[in-house]
Amino acid sequence: MPVVTIRDLSEETHRAIEAQAARHGRSAEAEIRAILETAVRHAPPVRLGSLLASIAAEAGLSEEDAESFNRLRDKTPAEPLDFG
Repeated sequence: MPVVTIRDLSEETHRAIEAQAARHGRSAEAEIRAILETAVRHAPPVRLGSLLASIAAEAGLSEEDAESFNRLRDKTPAEPLDFG
C-alpha cells in the first residue's frame, strides 16, 4: 500500500485533526485517510469541454479567437476506415 508523507503541516492543523479523530474514535492517521478518501470520492469528474475552456482562458484566448479557429477548422466529414 502506498505511503504518503505530509511536510510542513501547522501545529494548529495537526491538533485539529487529532481532535476530530478523537471525536470519530479513530487515530489521526485513520482520520487523515478518511478525509482524503472523502475529498477524492466526492470530486466531480473533469469534463473535456470544461478542461479545454479553462486551458483557453488561462492562455488568454477570447471568444473571438475561438470563433476564428472554428472558421479555419476543416469541416469535411471524416472518411471511415476500410479494414477489408
